[in-house]
Amino acid sequence: MKKLVRFFLQGLLYTAPIAITAYILYLIFNNVDGFVQKWLQEFLHIKIPGLGIIIIVFLLVGIGFIGQTIIAQPFKHLFNKLLDKVTILKVVYSAFRDLFTAFVGEERKFGQPVKVMVNKSLGIEKLGFMTKEDLSSIDDKGRVAVYFPHSYNWSGELVLVPSELVKEIDIPPAEVMKFIVSAGVAGWD
Repeated sequence: MKKLVRFFLQGLLYTAPIAITAYILYLIFNNVDGFVQKWLQEFLHIKIPGLGIIIIVFLLVGIGFIGQTIIAQPFKHLFNKLLDKVTILKVVYSAFRDLFTAFVGEERKFGQPVKVMVNKSLGIEKLGFMTKEDLSSIDDKGRVAVYFPHSYNWSGELVLVPSELVKEIDIPPAEVMKFIVSAGVAGWD
């Protein structure tokens, strides 16, 4: 019985926001469309079907614009001021933000999966992601930066290796990450 109640509540949690939003939009549409149609009929003697939908779309776009510019900007500004005052918070936040954008952001850093020879005599290689091809800024020419994620964990290690030991592989980065993080259990097809 507990499971049924839990499933019911979970289903309610999934559907309630959508249903409530749809109901509110329906009420707004009926009221706006009824008012606008009545006004147009009374004063201009015309009827435009669906005008309520157009008005609601423009209204929602306007609310989204106001929310993004007028409401969200002050919160972003306040958050950035807080980060500037609390240095450790800024370091932690920026590190996590950079890590997440490296996986899913516009400037994906883990775009090139590679195999690195770690023991030539035994032929042992490690899978990783090349994160930087040019290390001349730290006076380390001929090397590249390779990130090796740990299996079953969201940590890893960054190793600077001779570029001749690195071999690029032609497999989507997401598939390689899934393979590494799952310790090879979730293999690619």
